[in-house]
Amino acid sequence: MAGPRRDTRGIVEARELLARVDFRRREPAPELRPYLEHYWLIDWDLTEPYASHVVPHPSVNLVFQQYGDEEPWAEIAGIGLGLFTQKLEGRGRVCGVQFRPGGFRPFAPGRPVSDWTGRRVPLTQAYADLGPVRGPDEPDGSEGPVGPVAAGTSHVAAEVRRVVGPDDEDARVAALDAFLLGLAPAPDPQASQAMALVDRVRADRSIRRVAELAAAEGVSTRSMQRLFSAYVGVGPKWVILRYRIHEALERAETETAAVDWSALAAELGYSDQAHLVRDFTATVGVPPTAYARPPH
Repeated sequence: MAGPRRDTRGIVEARELLARVDFRRREPAPELRPYLEHYWLIDWDLTEPYASHVVPHPSVNLVFQQYGDEEPWAEIAGIGLGLFTQKLEGRGRVCGVQFRPGGFRPFAPGRPVSDWTGRRVPLTQAYADLGPVRGPDEPDGSEGPVGPVAAGTSHVAAEVRRVVGPDDEDARVAALDAFLLGLAPAPDPQASQAMALVDRVRADRSIRRVAELAAAEGVSTRSMQRLFSAYVGVGPKWVILRYRIHEALERAETETAAVDWSALAAELGYSDQAHLVRDFTATVGVPPTAYARPPH
């Protein structure tokens, strides 16, 4: 992993958001990097409310958050199927964990990742579904001082405060590392396979159909779909389409010249420009020509 990515893919009106909040990405501990994209940290102090919009990645997120003087809290956010909108006002702080697509299952091995899709579950409610928590000096497989069921609400609340409380950014990152390492993710060959397949879809624009991906992997389309449901949380077709929209969204925002939508539609594997326009509009809420940055 060559450090956190620097693109703004998925963020709608990224320049507007970055002008209003302090947004950073940080690397997790080396032992966690096989499973995580990065940590994402946001702090804000606004004089007027602002609504942020994100086209979600095919990733589960663990989000620790505090708004104003309210009690901090955390939730597991399964893959969002539509546009995610969050109103920000006053002062606040969020410390998020973005898992690699396929990388969350080792932390919650007892259920398919599709069970979390489209849901936002408070960490206090979800804690029993996560892996075992053990002390840093205890061997693998031993029960820690506070197992996930026995830990209860008070332990989770203390963990949340430990993450979002410090003003020191390094302390927040260290607290995230400690929490996730305490969940003791175990290597899982199927999780590794799912992560590699999604990475391939993200990087290779020539992959436009699930059957092509399955054939390249030497498995049936149905086996591919089962793997994605269990370990990614959405189907491979959804992942292919979502990365197309991310690409179109970033191009619309960053291109300094007028975007050739017909050429981009062909490049991304759409049947025609109208198909791209329909997908973009349905996901983002406006057609790409209305969203695009005016050319210089």
